[in-house]
Amino acid sequence: MFKEFRDFIMRGNVLDLAVGIVLGVAFGTVIASFVNDILMPPIGLLLGGVDFTNLFITLSGERYPTLEAAKAAGAATINYGVFINTVINFIIVAFVIFLMVRQVNRMRRPAEPGTRECPFCFSPVSVRATRCPNCTSALQRA
Repeated sequence: MFKEFRDFIMRGNVLDLAVGIVLGVAFGTVIASFVNDILMPPIGLLLGGVDFTNLFITLSGERYPTLEAAKAAGAATINYGVFINTVINFIIVAFVIFLMVRQVNRMRRPAEPGTRECPFCFSPVSVRATRCPNCTSALQRA
């Protein structure tokens, strides 16, 4: 059973998945720091000095100056500012991953297999063609 487990763990896709998860967690930490430490302070300043992390509602109705003060007092809170930060983190991470996947797909795109452009109608034509199948113009061999 140990050999079977070792073979399972050493398969390529399991190791790839493990590396992907570790890199994803590290990437998420970097993005969270970027959003919380660099992006959100200017946005909060533009919105009149709002600190999203201190946007909360106490369920007991009492008022606290900060979320930390409410937590220290043991008050039950709905932390909608922290949720806003989390949503912004997600949007930024998703957008960056989209850009990365888009670039990788562009690099993987195969070259057009044996086609060229007709100089008369600008449609794709086989490299071996002597006439354009669309406009029937005589083509010179490339």
